[in-house]
Amino acid sequence: MLSVIGPFGPVLSAYSLVAQPATRASVRKEEVDVNSGSAARRMDNSAHELAFSSAQTPGVVTTLHPLTVLIVVPTLQAGAAEMGAVDLVRILTSAGHRAIVISRGGRLEPRVAATGAELIYADVASKNPAIMVRNAAIISRIVRSRKCDIIHVHGRAPAWSALVASKLTRVPFVTSWYKGFREQNSLKRLYNSVMARGDRIFTVSDQLAEMISERYRVPSSRIDVVPTSVDLALFDPALMSPDRLEETRRIFGVTASDKVILVVGRMLRRKGHHVALQAARRLKDMGLKDFAFVFVGENGGGSRYAGEIWDQVLANDLTDVIRLIGPVDDMPAAYAAASVVVSAAIQAEGLQRMILEAQAMERPVVVSDLGAGPDAVLAPPIVSEDRMTGLRFSAGDDSALAAALIRLFSMPVAQQAAIGLRGRHWVIEHFSQPAVSDLTLRLYSGLARGKTSA
Repeated sequence: MLSVIGPFGPVLSAYSLVAQPATRASVRKEEVDVNSGSAARRMDNSAHELAFSSAQTPGVVTTLHPLTVLIVVPTLQAGAAEMGAVDLVRILTSAGHRAIVISRGGRLEPRVAATGAELIYADVASKNPAIMVRNAAIISRIVRSRKCDIIHVHGRAPAWSALVASKLTRVPFVTSWYKGFREQNSLKRLYNSVMARGDRIFTVSDQLAEMISERYRVPSSRIDVVPTSVDLALFDPALMSPDRLEETRRIFGVTASDKVILVVGRMLRRKGHHVALQAARRLKDMGLKDFAFVFVGENGGGSRYAGEIWDQVLANDLTDVIRLIGPVDDMPAAYAAASVVVSAAIQAEGLQRMILEAQAMERPVVVSDLGAGPDAVLAPPIVSEDRMTGLRFSAGDDSALAAALIRLFSMPVAQQAAIGLRGRHWVIEHFSQPAVSDLTLRLYSGLARGKTSA
């Protein structure tokens, strides 16, 4: 009998999980039977009989048969974990493998559907212990019925369910880290620890890999740094049309002559929006003219922090220099409209996709020392000014952020443009989709071989 200790409460009997009556995943939009699946979305199972040939496709990672990977992600909104899950779907399906996504769903669903991957709706975002137990049974049945080779999880709540399913089905369990988690107490530390229990642990940066190894005493041999990749065809300034740029400026409420300071990310305290606000206050007090901080991203659905931000805007008389925009569909145009892109994170953020996208769009970046490491942004004093792609400041220090922005705006236009060009070249060299795809498939292939030989 298998036992798992965690936020489920008492020690759970694995047999009690699988002995429950067959259930269906909770769904929005349609009901999906986790045993039969959706015929419209399901790939032909006969694909498992195919064999890949490295001789036919040089440079492509090969396996004995196409892999089936179950990707478990709480939602499909617009966060780092969600975007990372969608990237994995693209990597797998583009290489002829099978991707199955189980999630509560969200605004990124069309991207999953466009790949031909199967999407199963279930409330895997829930932290309710009873629902987490039910999700373990659901995931186990999906793994068995779809003959999954790997379970790859992007979130703590579903990771506990997937860990149980992995033990029951003897299928490798992989977790992905996109940021460092806060550990206010021992219970929070236990809850977070599931992400360090993977057979393999993927993380987006060296900084996060070191943190995981030290905090949870995980051998470095179990941790793989798989950086975020950027779609360089999508984020290409050469493809930006004047009409798209003008429309984005209209949405932002700025003109072509304004200095646009773009802050991208969900309205969460760890993202440091309040630090950016105080920097705006300092810039205004210094007499800087024609500038605007534009906040783009999910606003937390009217969360308390979002309310605090708006209260600070009003209290500091910043309505003329702050724009709270919300989600934007045309992110390449948002970057193109910016003079600089800022990450004011006050908590370790790993490798932020938006920092790479901004550099791909040839925009200088200013980041806190917790917002991006030297693997993402080249900044003094680590590199000389003629190599830098941005500037760095101490997390939480709004005066340092304001000073970095003044320093950047004081540079000649040609120098700012050169910083942007170096940023794009840096991203092309280190964060292209083909390189990241190849690394991911090699790691998956190794896991699948280990399962076969076990």
